Amino acid sequence: MSTYNKPYRTYEQQLALLKSRGLEITNDNVALEYLRRLGYYRLSGYWYPCRQLIPMPPSQSKAIRPQRKDEFIPGSSFQNAVELYVFDKKLRLLILDAIERIEVACRGDIAYLLGKKDRFAYNNPSLLHGNFTKKVDAKTGRTKYHEWLVKHDQLIQRSKEDFVEHYKTKYGLPLPIWVAIELWDFGLLSTFYKGMAVQDKIDIAAKYGVPDFLVMESWLRCLNYVRNVVAHHSRL
Repeated sequence: MSTYNKPYRTYEQQLALLKSRGLEITNDNVALEYLRRLGYYRLSGYWYPCRQLIPMPPSQSKAIRPQRKDEFIPGSSFQNAVELYVFDKKLRLLILDAIERIEVACRGDIAYLLGKKDRFAYNNPSLLHGNFTKKVDAKTGRTKYHEWLVKHDQLIQRSKEDFVEHYKTKYGLPLPIWVAIELWDFGLLSTFYKGMAVQDKIDIAAKYGVPDFLVMESWLRCLNYVRNVVAHHSRL
């Protein structure tokens, strides 16, 4: 393991370093403002594709991940990186809006379907898939359902929502599924869908025109991953 020994650099030094490596900068003041507001490290992800590739022997070109030099490809500009950052930001906002609609709709559909069978369906293992509720993980000694319940209970306990406090005060715990589900994050929601009984998963998937519940499971997992990327302002 190598030792991290890169020095601290002021914004002006960061700008000078980029120039020395061949990145075109047409307006120093504007570039410095972006470095102050967004940070060198965040922006570096957007100018990374502009760095020159290190030539590799043909025999290794497919087996090893390409490495890049510090120097930039001629014609690369700081403005290109900023524009890519702005595009990515707008894309994240559009994606978040779309995923929110899917997440809210799925919550409502699951609560409506299972609520008819049991107001506290998420606490009733007999309504869920056996692999979810009975299959014990050799590494943890727990079922996926047990792990899910631990995360669920933590969310309930941490919640400061007025409607949760009202239900706790008036009725106690557990919360009915149509209340509890409003506190689930997308990860908890997608994991619960995977743990539902097959016919219930089929019924939910059919509402979205998905003919295979396994495809629906994979889509929800993917959407959960993308949502986490977006929520943490990472590169999409």
